[in-house]
Amino acid sequence: MVTRSDLIGGAQVHVRDLAAAMAGHGHEATVLAGGSGPYMEALGRAGVGTVSLKQLAASINPYRDTRAFAELYLALRRLRPDLISTHSSKAGVLGRLAARALGLPVVFTAHGWSFTPGIPRRAAVAYRWIERLASPLASRIITVSEFDRQLALEHLTAAAEKVVTVHNGMPDIDQGLRANPGRSPVRLAMVARFEAQKDHTTLFKALAQLREHPWHLDLVGDGPLLPQAERMVRELGLTDRVSFWGQSMSVDQRLADAQVALLITNWEGFPRSILEAMRAGLPVVASAVGGVAESVRDGVNGFLIPREDVEGLRQRLVQLLMDPALRIRMGRSGREHYERNFTLERTVRKTLAVYREIVVPWPHPSPAIPSGRVAAPVESSERDPTYS
Repeated sequence: MVTRSDLIGGAQVHVRDLAAAMAGHGHEATVLAGGSGPYMEALGRAGVGTVSLKQLAASINPYRDTRAFAELYLALRRLRPDLISTHSSKAGVLGRLAARALGLPVVFTAHGWSFTPGIPRRAAVAYRWIERLASPLASRIITVSEFDRQLALEHLTAAAEKVVTVHNGMPDIDQGLRANPGRSPVRLAMVARFEAQKDHTTLFKALAQLREHPWHLDLVGDGPLLPQAERMVRELGLTDRVSFWGQSMSVDQRLADAQVALLITNWEGFPRSILEAMRAGLPVVASAVGGVAESVRDGVNGFLIPREDVEGLRQRLVQLLMDPALRIRMGRSGREHYERNFTLERTVRKTLAVYREIVVPWPHPSPAIPSGRVAAPVESSERDPTYS
């Protein structure tokens, strides 16, 4: 259930790729999503069946959420899936409740917990209690990083054997979209929405101290804090060094043109933007938050910096700007790390193994259910782990 179909974030892409891959393994997947928009169109192009949920909205409204639950319940009863797979926050709660009401097995995938370190304390406390109440409804809980698995074991009531880590995976790209990290002058690229989760401020402050070096920054993404970011760039005198590309469907090309990828942020689950950069063969400089260290190995395929560390970021950028051989070596290591650990096929196999564990022995109450049908309600994106 995508609350906003006008956005295509990490969780949506994950579900699209996973659902499309199911056909190759003899299964049929249908994605339930709120409203209509670019995401629904993307699912159609991928050959994935969809159901639009008209009542599902971003804001919390008890009356409308009750109607959304009823709409979801009826849709699932018509589909009669063998398994319900829910993704992120609000859809995760409504989907688990509907599954329990229908007597269906359900898997909840957390694309970064809404109570992860870095989220404002009051909001984190509220989200932690919501997830604690909802966690018993899931047959299994998938976390996209081991960091998030440990958070779940620490804060939720789920047993250790119920929570499993399946890292995100990405389909490969054409050889022509591989980057050339040794090229100069250096183009830096960061793919991230402009919102409280991402830390463009620290990035701009660090780059303002690097005017003597040749570089250009490409920013891909949209969001409510975009005007604030544009204003800061003007105030720092970086207008001619920074390009704002908005929400783009050509991220692969932007990365192919870059020499260094960045993700400067306040909190994360297991960001797909880093996997995209590694897949392109780019070194990555990222904030050491959430499960980031499970993809970026400090000093090997990139650098990790503490949250809000302007000076640490500046120093690491200088190293990469000054050393083409280092960029090439780290980029090659990142590409190898992607090929070994973060391909889409690897993620699909591990996810299907989780599904099979709960579908086969499940005492299904409904007769004559078609084999291998998966319903995948999804909500928002891993880049916005809130209920709105």
